[in-house]
This record gives sequence, structure tokens and C-alpha cells, in this order.
Amino acid sequence: MSSTITEHPVPTDTQADWVEIVRKNVGNLRFGSVQITVHDGRVTQVESIEKTRFIANEAAPTNS
Repeated sequence: MSSTITEHPVPTDTQADWVEIVRKNVGNLRFGSVQITVHDGRVTQVESIEKTRFIANEAAPTNS
């Protein structure tokens, strides 16, 4: 899992900016999630969590 904090200055058109950030975060993920935090009806944080999945081998190793 990786997480990066990027702070953005308070923009004049906040809705368009946070929507664009969400689009970019989703576009950069292969597996994971994007979480939006809201305070007093305003988006204050967008968080992305990327997951790396490992596929198990077909044959499980045996103990000899």
C-alpha cells in the first residue's frame, strides 16, 4: 500500500478542482480506492489508497 500527501492551496473554484483531483487519482489506480472527506458540506480531503495484489501459485508447496 502506498499513500502520498499532497497539499493544494485553497482554489477559487473548489468544486472543479477537487473533481479533477478525484479523476486523476482514479485514473492512476489499478487496484485501490479513493476516499473523499467532507466537513461542513465542503470537500476538504481526497485520499487514494493503492493496493498491490499477489496471485497465489496454482500448486501449493509441499513439505518433504
